[in-house]
Amino acid sequence: MTGRVRVVIVGGSFGGLTTAYELRRRLGPERAAITLVSKDERFTFVPSLTWVAMGSRTLPQISFDLTGPLARKQVSFAHETVTGIDTERKVVTTTQAEHPYDFLVIATGHRSANEAVEGLGPFDGPGHSPMSPPEAEELAGAVRTLLADPGPVVVGAAPGASCIGPAYELAFELDHLLRRHELRHLVPITFVTPEPFLGHMGMGGAGKIRQLLEGELEERDISYRTSAAVTKITADAVELEGTGAVPSVLSIVIPPLAGVDAVAKSPGLANPKGFVPADAHYRHHSADGVYAVGVAVALPPVGETPVPVNFPKTGHMTEQMAQIAASDIVARIGGREGATAELSARCVLDMGDRGAYLAVDPVRPPRNTIPTVSEGRRWLLAKRAFERTYLWHVRHGRRMPTALGW
Repeated sequence: MTGRVRVVIVGGSFGGLTTAYELRRRLGPERAAITLVSKDERFTFVPSLTWVAMGSRTLPQISFDLTGPLARKQVSFAHETVTGIDTERKVVTTTQAEHPYDFLVIATGHRSANEAVEGLGPFDGPGHSPMSPPEAEELAGAVRTLLADPGPVVVGAAPGASCIGPAYELAFELDHLLRRHELRHLVPITFVTPEPFLGHMGMGGAGKIRQLLEGELEERDISYRTSAAVTKITADAVELEGTGAVPSVLSIVIPPLAGVDAVAKSPGLANPKGFVPADAHYRHHSADGVYAVGVAVALPPVGETPVPVNFPKTGHMTEQMAQIAASDIVARIGGREGATAELSARCVLDMGDRGAYLAVDPVRPPRNTIPTVSEGRRWLLAKRAFERTYLWHVRHGRRMPTALGW
């Protein structure tokens, strides 16, 4: 391929920024015109939304405006909402313009399918979820109400959820917060999960994470129910299929995810759930020049479970996908094909007073190495330090090395 190629990236979170930075590192402005389109003007460090919900962070502390960092990389920024993608014409349509492309990277993230559980609001029902900045702020208000008027709490995930780690974090963080306020004895906490066992997390478990989580929940007097299917949330209970209702004045439930509407409704682009089918290079199976990275990618579950649990997609994994896709785009411009790699995962789980570190390679079993599982206060300190370091790097137009994991 000769001439200056046009690359359009849809989405300004982990996948979109990593793709933009990696492409610009490999392709100068004279070789590629890169445009990033995002409905959000600010980048938000999504893993810290649980801290926003618990009141230990504010949104301005974990976010920044995208305009400056992208301008320094000579990446055009279109603060616009995508309404459709025409893969025949190779055009991304927004509420304000049309953006033609030679290569398109879909990094749109997800739509929370809250409608899958009756009553899972937070803005049209009593249930709460921290999956977006407005929802995290709303949950922070609900937590403050709980501290003023204690009562039973349910924390967990709905059938079909793939982002289950934050549910564990919220249960541990809430337990720690209540103990600090000397209110824990007034607040029974129940953890409900579609996983067949604790620590499954959509990847079939990993090493000793099951035993660690079982011990940590039991040590904190947090009761738990596995293979639990949340069917309805009311103002004073969470209803589970086959086992009845669990009393709750504060119900925090991670919803299943779906693809965003603009992708889901574009002909020939997505599967019935709105996710984009892709190969090992994260290229679309049939649409020329189209890639997808992160939550937008259709990835099959590890296996069947009594209650559906979907494959996890973390920020760390999203950045790996983005690097593979960017590498393949550069290779294809040169008439070659990029390398592929199995996804690995390294993450730290906040447990309130300490953290747990988990490393798996690859994510999908069987694995080449025995997973690493470690626990201690140093991991919580490392998680806090990583948040600040990551934000500093991306705010200044730099890509954080994904080998560090998170």
